[in-house]
Amino acid sequence: MENIFKFKEFSVNQEHCAMRINTDSVLLGAYAEHDDDCAILDIGTGTGVIAMMLAQRHPKAKIWAVEIDQLASNSARKNFQESPFSERLQIVHSDVFNWRTDASFDLIVSNPPFYINSLHNPDPRKKVAKHTDEEFFKGMLAFVANHLTLNGMLQIIIPIELKAFLMAEAELNNLYLSGQLDILSFEDSDPFRCILSFKKERKPFKQDRFVIYKERSQYSDAYRQILKPYFLAF
Repeated sequence: MENIFKFKEFSVNQEHCAMRINTDSVLLGAYAEHDDDCAILDIGTGTGVIAMMLAQRHPKAKIWAVEIDQLASNSARKNFQESPFSERLQIVHSDVFNWRTDASFDLIVSNPPFYINSLHNPDPRKKVAKHTDEEFFKGMLAFVANHLTLNGMLQIIIPIELKAFLMAEAELNNLYLSGQLDILSFEDSDPFRCILSFKKERKPFKQDRFVIYKERSQYSDAYRQILKPYFLAF
């Protein structure tokens, strides 16, 4: 079935999800990491794919996933229940602005909606999934600042042009850039996405590059290597 995306250790039914599995989600899921025995939060989980990728790589981690869309939340719950990591995954149908929790997290990840001030999709569910405004990021960063452990980390994938805005808003919440992974389609391309890592302590940050394609329709060795634990094709 085209709605079932099969990974090596789990499957994802994305039939009722406005945001389907894409390159952004699997790259963040494969790249983000912390100590194995940790508490993880996935903000805007959608299908639940990032949460399950993290559950596969961190066999001792407890993972919460927040999703505002009811149908997507239901799908993620079912995907979690049918995965081998079901006992360590928990779905919360809410958003981070209305979710009342005393929990703290060692790793918070998000592949957020990020089309700011662009033409909105006429489909209301896709509009929520793909579009946001500056207030969303301000609210999310305030939540992160309140719920991230002292040595914890936020990792978020965004368009490269949002970096300056997100860094400025993060610093207002005492969150500081600790790493940047620029994502390029080809070796000679300009970056179109970046994964930014933030911590509560200000330190010099490390910047790296990640190239998806060796040539057209042929994935790079780096892409194949990072997704080899997950993709059947690799």
